[in-house]
Amino acid sequence: FQLSPSQINDMLRAGELSHKTLVLNGKNANSVLRFESNQLASNTPIEDRRSAATCLQTKGMMFGVFDGHAGSACAQAVSERLLHYIAVSLMSRQTLEEIELAVECMKPVLPILQWHKHPNDGEYREITSQYFENLRVYWQHLLDLDTEPGFSLEEAMISAFKRLDSDISLEVQAPQENELMRNIALQVAFSGATACVAHVDGVHLHVANTGDCRAVLGVQEEDGTWSTLPLTRDHNAFDEFEIRRLKREHPRSEEKTLFVNDRLLGILMPSRAFGDVQLKWSKELQHSVLENSSDAEALNIYQYVPPNYHTPPYLTAEPEVTYHKLRSKDKFLVLASDGLWEMLSNEKVVKLVAGHLTELNEQKPQLPFEKPVNLGYMHSLLLQRKNRGIASLDQNIATHLIRHAIGSNEYGEVDQEKLAAMLTLPEDLARMYRDDITVTVVYFNSETIENYYRNNE
Repeated sequence: FQLSPSQINDMLRAGELSHKTLVLNGKNANSVLRFESNQLASNTPIEDRRSAATCLQTKGMMFGVFDGHAGSACAQAVSERLLHYIAVSLMSRQTLEEIELAVECMKPVLPILQWHKHPNDGEYREITSQYFENLRVYWQHLLDLDTEPGFSLEEAMISAFKRLDSDISLEVQAPQENELMRNIALQVAFSGATACVAHVDGVHLHVANTGDCRAVLGVQEEDGTWSTLPLTRDHNAFDEFEIRRLKREHPRSEEKTLFVNDRLLGILMPSRAFGDVQLKWSKELQHSVLENSSDAEALNIYQYVPPNYHTPPYLTAEPEVTYHKLRSKDKFLVLASDGLWEMLSNEKVVKLVAGHLTELNEQKPQLPFEKPVNLGYMHSLLLQRKNRGIASLDQNIATHLIRHAIGSNEYGEVDQEKLAAMLTLPEDLARMYRDDITVTVVYFNSETIENYYRNNE
């Protein structure tokens, strides 16, 4: 089945999302210039999710990539909720009190986030009110802490990740009259998701990571060359720190069974994730919750207790948080699910983005018209424009990366036949060759960053 180039482009570009930050009085005070994002499904429906939002009550922008497994339910819930939990964790006591008062008096609540969404980014409409109630319980808990000025950014991110995971676990244990809401809670808790979230505020970049999504910085050195700065570690069986951490948390008798065939308990690739209560709860709790549920099978809930399940929890959603102070040479941040990193190395990704940037910059200057304009000159202008158009096929850098991830040949060039073949694989085969891929690239404003250092020296 042969796809035409335009059909290939339509398939690759269906999930494109881009957003430019506002320029005020000719100045862009935001260190984020713009971001571009895209997704390509391998599973039906896709199990990856993404989020991007501007924080309205605190300063900063947030970007998240979420890689679901055993279904998309957990990734969906986390993509809708996690940025709210982080934003609430960062609020001042006064703002939290104002929001709480508004809810009590049934007045409009201050908006917390301005979302930047793609029309396909779905949401659990039926359960939004319950999600809001549980978020409220969280901010009431923060108000009870009596700590001002509150959390540091790192603490806020850790607290938000852990609290949301705990809420996911508690929601499915709570008695629930509404069957639809109960089924969603079951699917969310018994599927799982890894998460990587970046928070950018001025020159301050924090990345919180749970699992094997990845964040990589593209850095342009003074001599014009590009280098790569990874801001996350993959939490899996290939990471020495993770192996040691899990060994510390469990008895010595389990050392040999913690990782089997490079998977946690022989089941899961990532060693940190949201949801996945079958690797967190006791056998008894799993049994009692599933026993009371209508029909676990109909909900595609995978019931399996691994043979060496003795001292749960084996899995945590606690993130590792990296702080990086942005410099004017830090040009962009790539956040992506492991579907991209399985195909392309960090260095290759940075090289592709850098090459794309150079190409876009070369496209900008308009060729000056020579007077008088003759036909031959016009013809050469049009030819130059046409050649440039072919070279830079994708305006959206995330699409450019996905195109290379699935279509590159051994020389690193995109092979149209391979691309068409990868896009037309039947679903059961597609999973053997590629995973869901989600990519968000955040471009930084070097000028704003330079001004920061100029004004704060």
